[in-house]
Amino acid sequence: MTTAPARGQRWRPVAYTAVGLASLLVLGGTGYAWTQLSRLDTGLATADVIAPSAQVPSGRASLSVDQNILLVGLDSRTDVQGNPLPQNVLDQLHAGDAEDGGDTTDTMIVVHIQAGGGSATAISIPRDSYVQIAGGHGKHKINSAYTYGKQAALDTLREQGLTGAALERAASAAGARTAIETVEDFTGLTINHYAAVNLAGFFALSNAVGGVPVCLKEPVHDSYSGANFPAGEQTLSGAQALAFVRQRHGLPDGDLGRIARQQAFLSGMAQVVLGAGTLANPVRLSALIDAVQQSVVIDQGWDVLTFAEQMHSLSAGAITFATIPVQSLSLATPYDGDAVKVDPVQVRDFIDALLGRSAPSTSTSSTPTSAAKQAAETAGAPTRNPSATVSQTPSTDLSGCVN
Repeated sequence: MTTAPARGQRWRPVAYTAVGLASLLVLGGTGYAWTQLSRLDTGLATADVIAPSAQVPSGRASLSVDQNILLVGLDSRTDVQGNPLPQNVLDQLHAGDAEDGGDTTDTMIVVHIQAGGGSATAISIPRDSYVQIAGGHGKHKINSAYTYGKQAALDTLREQGLTGAALERAASAAGARTAIETVEDFTGLTINHYAAVNLAGFFALSNAVGGVPVCLKEPVHDSYSGANFPAGEQTLSGAQALAFVRQRHGLPDGDLGRIARQQAFLSGMAQVVLGAGTLANPVRLSALIDAVQQSVVIDQGWDVLTFAEQMHSLSAGAITFATIPVQSLSLATPYDGDAVKVDPVQVRDFIDALLGRSAPSTSTSSTPTSAAKQAAETAGAPTRNPSATVSQTPSTDLSGCVN
């Protein structure tokens, strides 16, 4: 991981990476925003994680091809440069101390960008999906792929003399490469870009846009995450926003409820960033760009300026949310406790149908709903998941809110 040189309706994952993605996706929404985006060309943290065979053409040629972006939210207590987060920051985030964190990817979302940039499909992968981990690490929960790759690289990197933040950055890049390869093997999608955000990054990004609108069906009180909210519509930022998307205790649907919140928050974030309140506000836009610089790590070959041009026509209504099909939420595993049972064949069929790539094959797995039907329902539904809808005016009708 390096710093760029100066140049002229559901799952457990937390949503802090989704915020970073939304920021990158929509900053090209106006000419003024595009001009401001050029500032990201200096000082944005990058990592060499994308294989040469998966890199898209450079410059304007990239506008003519589909692209897949893997977004990860790291439960990490370090910043984008590999330095430990201060304890006072961890206290604000209800994140314990530096020893409580890990290197698991609590958020995994693949965003498919259609050639030309007119639409985007965000596909959530449950963090506990039981899959084959790339690199010969066996079968484990998919959120551990990053950890296995990072830990496997540490000894070699230490022998090379790396220590401190430099060691953390290099090991994190190795972890990212293992996570990317695992997702590619599982989904059948080639990952062309990568973006990661940690706990502090989410805090900064949600503050920069002035908060994100959410809506809860019932009041929430959870001492573990710090979530303490009334029912109804409200705007959350900083530590409150992080508590909203991190809560996992007391949700009626468990992991399913948590991913519904993740998608709801991303939908609200897209509305805020795409709205005139952010793009036409020089102060707020500048704060958002500063937060992205400080909080988001992207792959080394990502041409952000060209990508912004591709996203110029994107609107909040052009973002579709989906979640891969699962077979069970309580699969007993030899070493990893209960996991989520998934069928890679069914998942690939679902994704192919969702993206209109091919007619799905007949799956032998037994599930309540076929992959083809699920994908068709997702693609045909309103672009914002009804469970993720946030009303912009006060209302006593909570039918469109999340738990």
